[in-house]
Amino acid sequence: MPTDAPSNLPPVLRPDAPPTHSLADLAARFATATRGELSGVTLTGITLATADLRPGDVFVAVKGLNRHGAEFAPLAAAKGAIAIVTDSTGADLAAASGLPVLLVDDPRAALGDLSAWVYNTGRDDHLPILFGTTGTNGKTSVSHLLEGILEQLGATTGLSSTAERHIAGQVVVSRLTTPEAYEMHALLALMRERGVEAVAVEVSAQALSRRRVDGIVFDVAGFTNLTHDHLDDYADMREYFEAKLPLFRPDRARHAVVCVDSAPGWEVVSRSAVPTVTVGTPALASDPDAAAGADWVVDILDERQAGTEFRLTARDGRTITTLVPVIGRHMAANAGLAIVMILEGGYTWERIAGALDGQRIEAYLPGRTELVSGESGPAVYVDFGHSPDAFEKTLSAVRRVTPGKVVMLFGADGDRDATKRHDMGRTAVEGSDILVVTDHHPRFEDPDSIRATLIEGARRAQPDAEILEFSPPERAIIEAVALVGDGDAILWAGPGHQDYRDIRGVRTPYSARELSRRALREAGWPVPEPHWPVPYPQHETPASDPLRPVYPPA
Repeated sequence: MPTDAPSNLPPVLRPDAPPTHSLADLAARFATATRGELSGVTLTGITLATADLRPGDVFVAVKGLNRHGAEFAPLAAAKGAIAIVTDSTGADLAAASGLPVLLVDDPRAALGDLSAWVYNTGRDDHLPILFGTTGTNGKTSVSHLLEGILEQLGATTGLSSTAERHIAGQVVVSRLTTPEAYEMHALLALMRERGVEAVAVEVSAQALSRRRVDGIVFDVAGFTNLTHDHLDDYADMREYFEAKLPLFRPDRARHAVVCVDSAPGWEVVSRSAVPTVTVGTPALASDPDAAAGADWVVDILDERQAGTEFRLTARDGRTITTLVPVIGRHMAANAGLAIVMILEGGYTWERIAGALDGQRIEAYLPGRTELVSGESGPAVYVDFGHSPDAFEKTLSAVRRVTPGKVVMLFGADGDRDATKRHDMGRTAVEGSDILVVTDHHPRFEDPDSIRATLIEGARRAQPDAEILEFSPPERAIIEAVALVGDGDAILWAGPGHQDYRDIRGVRTPYSARELSRRALREAGWPVPEPHWPVPYPQHETPASDPLRPVYPPA
């Protein structure tokens, strides 16, 4: 019997009291044909993975790259599945399970609608207000800003981002940027059950292409930007852009708010099929005059280590002045987008202005230009950015609040879009005084080769720049801290909030935030208490410490 490996990922979150449905009703609504006895069988859940399967579930078996999911039907039956949904190819394979089999033309395409029906999370099922944000960079930041602002308004919130899932205060580590459809609908059902009023969801292009948000209609869809990334998944930037557009159709969203600081934003506006409002930040925009003509304009007032102060102004003269607690003009743009999305979601201007005008936005953005150092000594920022555009914006932000030199520390993902590596090296060296190249997630690639490509891109741009190479990253951060003093800054880009490195398919425990704090402490600099959980008590470093630096042989 085939087996699928147990997942080492966080569990799927489901409602405590899931709806109960008749299998016969499901078949009548979705199946083109059935095999086996359906009468008297009830279901309480649905899943695509046997690792997530619970008794009472329908198991949806899809054809993968190497094997058909229907091969796992006997395992699904042993774990308590009550039926198999599959295609004609999988039907004969599923027969070995002895379970009823429901045939659909395309199980993957049907999964969103199936899940919405199972969990009663369709268009008219009294869901929380749903905010969905797409774009290359800024999705996670906007999602966390949405949640923070909504909580300032007194709302009970939910969140689904690259970093975390939040359900009325409960925090769970994320599995994917956007969950699979069955997980997404179960999560929404749980949020509704817990009394969540509004939910911020990060929606990747892959989520739209792979139908992970099928069956969901967002009250407001937001767009941040489109820059070079993900060409391992898409043939070119045009295909990547087109993959995001379905979010702006009536079957996916009711309203849209679009950042128009770049040409792709204006194209989204022109092609959006739902009522659309624009937000522009002239200080960032490729066409400042066009951005200044947006429905809402973000003006940067002050940049300091504590955050970025800005004014948001509407065409009719309404204004809010507030501070986003992260450095960078792009973070002010993200906050402006979030505020307008909340307004378009039905919250009144008076309520929003009352909470924000003259006040600080109370939001925590894990691993987004996150300051992990203390009040004295060098500033160390850990960031999730992993594209040339993200490097350029974040380095520029660090430069504007740093009186001394800026050190850039970064690596690149293995087995991902390699076409951006030269540009990553170029933007990194152009924006820093000293560049330190290290490893990130090598996956199954040779990390030496990845580093060589990054350095090649940097050397082409600035042949005489100070470029250093250290592996592993545990050593690199120690070496980087040795290069800086009071008034200097280090930007460690790539790992952000993540608590592991992917090395040949193994998730190795790892925290750039905690490694940075240790390096600072060992260099004699004070460090504050962390916002994030650490793997063991402070100052205790056992011999088996997974974060202990391991130096390569001389």
